[in-house]
Amino acid sequence: MSQDGASQFQEVIRQELELSVKKELEKILTTAPSHEFEHTKKDLDGFRKLFHRFLQEKGPSVDWGKIQRPPEDSIQPYEKIKARGLPDNVSSVLNKLVVVKLNGGLGTSMGCKGPKSLIGVRNENTFLDLTVQQIEHLNKTYDTDVPLVLMNSFNTDEDTKKILQKYNHCRVKIYTFNQSRYPRINKESLLPVAKNVSYSGENTEAWYPPGHGDIYASFYNSGLLDTFIGEGKEYIFVSNIDNLGATVDLYILNHLMNPPNGKPCEFVMEVTNKTRADVKGGTLTQYEGKLRLVEIAQVPKAHVDEFKSVSKFKIFNTNNLWISLAAVKRLQEQNAIDMEIIVNPKTLDGGLNVIQLETAVGAAIKSFENSLGINVPRSRFLPVKTTSDLLLVMSNLYSLNAGSLTMSEKREFPTVPLVKLGSSFTKVQDYLRRFESIPDMLELDHLTVSGDVTFGKNVSLKGTVIIIANHGDRIDIPPGAVLENKIVSGNLRILDH
Repeated sequence: MSQDGASQFQEVIRQELELSVKKELEKILTTAPSHEFEHTKKDLDGFRKLFHRFLQEKGPSVDWGKIQRPPEDSIQPYEKIKARGLPDNVSSVLNKLVVVKLNGGLGTSMGCKGPKSLIGVRNENTFLDLTVQQIEHLNKTYDTDVPLVLMNSFNTDEDTKKILQKYNHCRVKIYTFNQSRYPRINKESLLPVAKNVSYSGENTEAWYPPGHGDIYASFYNSGLLDTFIGEGKEYIFVSNIDNLGATVDLYILNHLMNPPNGKPCEFVMEVTNKTRADVKGGTLTQYEGKLRLVEIAQVPKAHVDEFKSVSKFKIFNTNNLWISLAAVKRLQEQNAIDMEIIVNPKTLDGGLNVIQLETAVGAAIKSFENSLGINVPRSRFLPVKTTSDLLLVMSNLYSLNAGSLTMSEKREFPTVPLVKLGSSFTKVQDYLRRFESIPDMLELDHLTVSGDVTFGKNVSLKGTVIIIANHGDRIDIPPGAVLENKIVSGNLRILDH
């Protein structure tokens, strides 16, 4: 078959597939109760657009030869932004801000049921508690009205709303909206797995929230975007709720509200310097004359090592983003927000292989005008993805003030220790059971723990500490122990490191 014949044949197959998917989605829509009909229709229309793009795209979405380092002035050092100082009237800029937290994730990776934002991280406070405290502190200090918006998913919405009542007397207005609900598709047939709109029973695994890139459409569809524009709000600060470093930064906000060259910036991405632990993080590049976020999934296999190089790509995206509300409205209405599709393969409990199509919020940077990267201190990126991260934020490395964590002044160097806890610590309840109290970690560089290990009260860890209990053995670190540059192995022999 000739080249033309082959591509015509592929086009026919593609059109037939799109038609089949359209029919399946129409069948699903007929099962929606009347009060959910409009909402479900919007979700399925959004999915159809994404699926159409998925069928059109071939191979990695970036041409590696076109990737260039970003121009010097397109990524500004935070010190330069901070040096401009603050306006005389801080409350006037704060009153134009809305804080949005991405709250769609569950705590399953840490062995918890329900929304991740409800896991206790410090002095019984959850991620959500700390967020509310931070914003309430801002509102009280500057006599402002910064609202908090939570983007929930169908997984987290109900549990989150139940908890919100406890903040009724806080000085923070809290709004929620749901990101879309898309059907997973069978990897072989590429048809939706769902047969109806319910997500219980056999349909439990048929639906998924399509990544945080969905924020633009679902925020717009919720009506909140227009509400805030009507109230005179101009920017949203978007971040992951599990990033405890993502607090409102007044210097960045001032830079947006009072641009030095008078040219408004529609999108700011906070980036920070890579360490060896961040080699897979998405990075900002110059691509076809625009700033562009490149994720590891988009990189052709032959260039993955180059992408991970700390010397060539020195920064990565923290997912702390400042975005113009007017620009989101304009681009959404022009259908002009362009984000690469992330194809996420999953295997359902019954063994069925499916794929889910997702997008990432930062990937839209290239659709906005006058975008900017700001290279922020590492302290603004403090995500808690695992119990190893949890140990750091619960320890005396950080002090807590008005919902914000700051590195203790008693720590002599600003880097965070590298902590690796083994599989016996993965679940939060197991992790908590293994520490009678959180060790003193002010002078710690590196901690590795593997196997059945417990820690008594008031343990101090300094330098490099490696504790490995062999299979079948158990190591109990006694109360008050000071381990400095030690390797503790199988039968509790303590060796100098």
